[in-house]
Amino acid sequence: MQKDAHKNAEAVVLGNIGAVYGIKGWVRINAFTDEQEGIFDYRPWLIGRNGQWREIEVSQWRWHNKDLVAKLADIEDRDAAQQLTGLDIAVPATELPELPEDEFYWRDLVGLDVVNSENYNMGKVSHLLSTVANDVLVVKANSNDAFGKRERLIPFIQSQYIVSVDEEAGRITVDWPADF
Repeated sequence: MQKDAHKNAEAVVLGNIGAVYGIKGWVRINAFTDEQEGIFDYRPWLIGRNGQWREIEVSQWRWHNKDLVAKLADIEDRDAAQQLTGLDIAVPATELPELPEDEFYWRDLVGLDVVNSENYNMGKVSHLLSTVANDVLVVKANSNDAFGKRERLIPFIQSQYIVSVDEEAGRITVDWPADF
């Protein structure tokens, strides 16, 4: 069952729909969740792009070699599945579990001010990157940055570089030199 829904709801992207798999409407799933199959723990799925979402059910899913493939409700053939390739897979933000005090969703860090231990305002978090070693804050520097920086990449390692995250104050304090 598909229905138009959540056009203005806050949604969190958990993956996207990849290439068509076979001729019966199956698609490959690219999951951004910690454990790839964890994407199937969330319901309802919202698919779309640019904040325009529609709700869709997953009828079946399975592993195929190292890939996840899924059959979505009411998608019966390759042509219908082809129309979905590249669409984001999201869930309503309200469906995400509460995190422990020292863990954060990336979406909650974007837009926070980043200040170092010397109280130098380094800019705002524009987005985060996932690397093999650790996540990285991408900080867009203020236009009047004394060191002429446009952006800074700061490893998000709480025991080493991240001193504190205060979402209420809108601030992340880091142990990172302003000129780096």
